[in-house]
Amino acid sequence: MNVIRFSDLCANGSAKGQRVFIRADLNVPQDAAGHITEDTRIRASIPCIQMALDAGAAVMVTSHLGRPTEGAFKPADSLAPVAQRLGELMGRKVPVLADWVGGVQVQPGELVMLENCRVNPGEKKNNEALARQMAALCDIFVHDAFGTAHRAEASTYGIAQFAKVACAGPLLAAEMDAISKALASPKRPLVAIVAGSKVSTKLTILKSLAYNVDQLIVGGGIANTFMLAAGLKIGKSLAEPDLLAEAKAVIEIMKARGADVPIPTDVVCAKTFAADAVATVKRATEVADDDLILDIGPETAAALAAQLKKAGTIVWNGPVGVFEFAAFENGTRVIAQAIAESSAFSIAGGGDTLAAIAKYGIEQQVGYISTGGGAFLEVLEGKTLPAFDILTRRAAG
Repeated sequence: MNVIRFSDLCANGSAKGQRVFIRADLNVPQDAAGHITEDTRIRASIPCIQMALDAGAAVMVTSHLGRPTEGAFKPADSLAPVAQRLGELMGRKVPVLADWVGGVQVQPGELVMLENCRVNPGEKKNNEALARQMAALCDIFVHDAFGTAHRAEASTYGIAQFAKVACAGPLLAAEMDAISKALASPKRPLVAIVAGSKVSTKLTILKSLAYNVDQLIVGGGIANTFMLAAGLKIGKSLAEPDLLAEAKAVIEIMKARGADVPIPTDVVCAKTFAADAVATVKRATEVADDDLILDIGPETAAALAAQLKKAGTIVWNGPVGVFEFAAFENGTRVIAQAIAESSAFSIAGGGDTLAAIAKYGIEQQVGYISTGGGAFLEVLEGKTLPAFDILTRRAAG
């Protein structure tokens, strides 16, 4: 993707003395008392902010936090705890400015945080007047919040239309590069793992990938629906029988291209959905009417692992079984370990996927871990994200 990169502007001196507006993703979890419980996003935003300060820019950073009501600011909506944590990590004070849309005073070398941007009336609907006011605050707009890249809002899209210069920060640029490497120009074979409870929530992703990938591995409730489509019985397992035609269509699209959707040959079943349920490995052809399929079997897991180790590129979204329960985690663990051992470029995203990566300690072996849940899924659906669209257009002049 051809976009202006903030790192290039800093390297060539273009950011020196300029007013830089950074849209970060600082939407961190907090407890009932307002204390930050996990600060990964704050830490991830620091390289861009430090880059701007080192380049001699006057720096403004903003983010959304929670789901505030536009025009009705409450203390719980404040970015003050975020600014405090950012200040601790950077070793400097970070003042928080409220009512900032009308103007901000900030000097080169200074850093200020602009209060929760979602409180501004017109933010979510990308109000043009608001976007123009934001754009007037800066010389350079930096989008560094991939988690919001699928939303066309005033602080993510509108400001990029009207700012003098609009560019991608290091976090967003890294996501763009990883997505291009995995989907636009992948090293083959390209294998995608799409798992989850429902086909309906991932149907457009499955169809989009079916035209591009060499192998489409399905897991969880999605795999159960595909097993039904292949004529297998799944007992009382989670599935969507009304989507069998769609599942069959995905299989046919793949088959027409000489690609395939591997159907499990063995599964791990239980009679109840519980951590202490007795796990039984069965042939996929022998599932009883009162069985729940909660994981792929060891034979299937081994076969899929062998395919993953031969892959050139791997896209992973979703665990293939109920990996939170020890008796039903083998499939996901084997898949995770195969990805870690594969020489393929791998990109992974989605909350449950990140939890599995953390559980099995393979963070360093995954090529790129995407932090933007909804944005990552929309990319897999084949959609052009608003942030990518506007930054590409601005780079083209």
